[in-house]
Amino acid sequence: MAVTGWLESLRTAEKTALLQDGRRKVHYLFPDGKEMAEEYDEKSGELLVRKWRVKSALGALGQWQIEVGEPALPGAGSLGPEFIKENNANPIFMRKDTKMSFQWRIRNLPYPKDVYSVCVDQKERCVIVRTTNKKYYKKFSVPDLDRHQLSLDESSLSFAHANCTLIISYQKPKEILAAEAELQKELKKVKTAHSSDGDCKTQ
Repeated sequence: MAVTGWLESLRTAEKTALLQDGRRKVHYLFPDGKEMAEEYDEKSGELLVRKWRVKSALGALGQWQIEVGEPALPGAGSLGPEFIKENNANPIFMRKDTKMSFQWRIRNLPYPKDVYSVCVDQKERCVIVRTTNKKYYKKFSVPDLDRHQLSLDESSLSFAHANCTLIISYQKPKEILAAEAELQKELKKVKTAHSSDGDCKTQ
């Protein structure tokens, strides 16, 4: 039932769509004032970016929080001064999904594959990455599973390591694949403006 609930909230959200640079950009405005923006590859339909923005208690718009896609450039955040930058050698965590899997990449991790342990914590509903040399620890949730109220399954989890990047994959459950297919049908109904049209039209 939860899958339907999330889909229903996407259906009822106010949506605008824009086609720009080979990307189909969709903006959702929910009744509670939350905003979600997604970008899809126009040809493959693959999700490239998903980000959220919530209004503060005083009604001011907050910063966009990236759920899927490249993290914001260092210095572009709320810190302001451009000289405050993250060290380039620090691990960079980002999510980049494929059609069949949720996928996370952690760059700047030079250790060999056998140093890493990736597992599911059912109680905290998250994935935990740790290294036996105690140099890296990260835990993160899978918002899509939370929204659909699906439990994490250890057997859907796998990881690989190449070019100093740890790639963690979680096979999408059939419920998610079905919901994504339904959403694509729904998005086809949204009138899409082209970047040359100026402002995009609301459904």
